[in-house]
Amino acid sequence: MSNRKQLGRFPVNCLKRVEQPTTRITDNIQRFDVREHGFFRAMRGDFGPSVKAEFLRFNYKYPLVAALQDMTTFLAPKAVGDIAPSKAPIPTDPEALSRHVKMLGYFLGADMVGICRLPQWAVYSNDTSGNAIELTHKFAIVMLIDQGYETFSGSTGNDWIGSSLSFRAYATEGLISINMANYIRRLGYPARAHHGPYNYQVAMPPLVLLAGLGEVSRTGVVLNPFLGLRFKACAVTTDLPLTPDKPIDFGLQKFCQYCKKCARECPPNAISVGDKVMYNGYETWKLKVERCSIYRITNRKGSACSRCIKVCPWNKPQGWTHDVTRWMVRHSPFLDRFVIKMDDVWGYGKQKIEDKWWFDLEEIDGILRVAGHSGKPE
Repeated sequence: MSNRKQLGRFPVNCLKRVEQPTTRITDNIQRFDVREHGFFRAMRGDFGPSVKAEFLRFNYKYPLVAALQDMTTFLAPKAVGDIAPSKAPIPTDPEALSRHVKMLGYFLGADMVGICRLPQWAVYSNDTSGNAIELTHKFAIVMLIDQGYETFSGSTGNDWIGSSLSFRAYATEGLISINMANYIRRLGYPARAHHGPYNYQVAMPPLVLLAGLGEVSRTGVVLNPFLGLRFKACAVTTDLPLTPDKPIDFGLQKFCQYCKKCARECPPNAISVGDKVMYNGYETWKLKVERCSIYRITNRKGSACSRCIKVCPWNKPQGWTHDVTRWMVRHSPFLDRFVIKMDDVWGYGKQKIEDKWWFDLEEIDGILRVAGHSGKPE
């Protein structure tokens, strides 16, 4: 077994580990019905007939999204499978097995891997068909997939490549998580893959938090210190004996309290500019889900919206200048305001048009057209 301290391309081993997450979690969290997420509510008509109609073509109005959606649909049935009748002759030491599955995750293509116990409150109560979910696995292997900094660089964060960034990660995480779960089942242990966009039986944000891969951000979702918000998460839940990672603290709570750049740049004003609140038994900045969902579905300028990801000061590639800035936020929080101001001064969050490589296309009535042109007489 490799004895390297840094297993993947990011120095996760250098992060400060803490006993409890940096946001409060109580024992009063109620399980969530996956059908109450914004996109599912739009699909059943909660936001009106026009939004429902637009949602029906949401994943297919841009051709690259449609291609990637086909792949995630193909992969979905492979999330579960038969377990080998006998256990493989492998070590049973949780430390050794944890290192093994992390190395496996990186081998398969994950950008970051962490492990946590699976709390029942993080398991959805019902699936997309309304069936009650019974999932009693003890652990979750949590993996993050980078959506791609270079493409984000050429994007406004509010244009036609938006959904493709998400679905590229969904297709990749589907392949990774399904292969990992299949492998673990062949070792004789139960395992299920959970991947996007519609094949989750677990809520990913709390698992990313508990697995030491991020902190809760002003957007209401978990932010990673090396990828920012520029990732999608998947998991493999299992009873393979593992050692959980501890949560991390890299100074994000104070940083987000000051920054507010995502809220300032949010087209539908869905991100809170206020303080954190208690919601369903945990502390968070509460996102206005209805506004966010409606805007992403009905955006006439693009295929979705990822403006908050684009402008976030944590959306930076590796490099000594950005690594030093991350170190400053972790160790010198009194410099947060300076770091935030310099992010604007240096023009981060703006489109680099020279990095744009895609065509702006939209499918209308079954025909691809240049986006913004219906092809119909005025």
